[in-house]
Amino acid sequence: MNRLVGVIVAIAGLGAGCAAIGAPSGPNSLVAAAFGNTVVSTYPDGRTAELWLHPGGRYDAKGRRGDPSSGRWRIKGQKICLSQSRPFPSPFSYCTALPRSGQWSARAVTGEAIRVRIVKGRYSGRA
Repeated sequence: MNRLVGVIVAIAGLGAGCAAIGAPSGPNSLVAAAFGNTVVSTYPDGRTAELWLHPGGRYDAKGRRGDPSSGRWRIKGQKICLSQSRPFPSPFSYCTALPRSGQWSARAVTGEAIRVRIVKGRYSGRA
């Protein structure tokens, strides 16, 4: 479950980040704006989690501890849902609303306040 936390946190601000980089409105176009870019979540201690969405419903991620994970994403109404398949399958999907504001903050599953943004290209804050 710990590896899924970074992915859940990153996705919480996805819609707002897509809107901030000028994507047309609508859930599918909001998600499409993230393709080729990185959704970055920053925790209070400065560590980051990264999420990369791919067309066709796949994602890759690195949690704030550097643990890689991957799985599938889908749009369900006005929400985006993630299902982790690696390193271990998650028994549930995590769904969150696609926010539409330019302000972008969220709460981690752990309750921590985080900042979420989209960085153009394949970003990794790790050296």
